[in-house]
Amino acid sequence: MVIKVYIATSSGSTSIKKQQQDVMGFLSANKIEFEECDIAANEDNRKWMRENVPEEARPAAGNPLPPQIFNQDRYCGNYEAFFDAREDNIVYAFLGLTAPPGSKVP
Repeated sequence: MVIKVYIATSSGSTSIKKQQQDVMGFLSANKIEFEECDIAANEDNRKWMRENVPEEARPAAGNPLPPQIFNQDRYCGNYEAFFDAREDNIVYAFLGLTAPPGSKVP
């Protein structure tokens, strides 16, 4: 299973940049393998992300913004959902992964 984090490398929003760095930094620090999918440089990534964020997770107006997190083709959530899972120590469950033995993050 591959965790995919949809990001925008050329985002003008400092908030989006910070959220992207937060997600990827956490995954890296916890040795969770992931793939960055840039929606700014790759139109196919942008189209796929927009088509695969579930209706109930979409903003009332406009398109879903990065970061968006998937496990293969299964939608995990956006930054707010990731943040909540991290606060509740359920990141592995949020990502659809089995926590490794002895991990500090269940």
